[in-house]
Amino acid sequence: KEEAKGEKREDKKEGKKEDKQEKQPETSEQQLNKEIDELKKAQAEEKDRYLRLAAEFDNYSRRTATERLELIETASESVIKSMLPIADDFERAIAVLKDSKDSDASKQGTELIYKKMMEMLKNSGVTVIEAIGKDLNTDEHEAIAQIPAKDPKQKGKIVEIAQQGYKLNGK
Repeated sequence: KEEAKGEKREDKKEGKKEDKQEKQPETSEQQLNKEIDELKKAQAEEKDRYLRLAAEFDNYSRRTATERLELIETASESVIKSMLPIADDFERAIAVLKDSKDSDASKQGTELIYKKMMEMLKNSGVTVIEAIGKDLNTDEHEAIAQIPAKDPKQKGKIVEIAQQGYKLNGK
């Protein structure tokens, strides 16, 4: 029995040795290669994350810059729109003053203020829509009356302006 037990013990020891040989720890080279692969994978993930963040930041910067420009344009647009009727009033005042017997100083003063105002509007992106003698363009002009043309060349042309039209930044 003792011999049988001894043989069993030896068999168990040999089985354990075989298991140990099969489950031998990886060599240092294999471990290093495994670590390198894991680090490469982690690096690729971090690089992808970095690129996505950089692209997102670029998009954010462009979007905020565009929004800032639009805000500036719309803020100035309301001020400019409120000044256009005043420019029209100046034009009417100048037309009345030309026929008036008032002093030349008041005429010149009014014209000077009008020119300064128009220069300021021009610098802000406002342009006058030229219309007299041009074909009616319904995108830019609004017809309020039709007058029979004395000259056939004047047919379909604008002959008088009731209220001046303006464009702001080409719109």
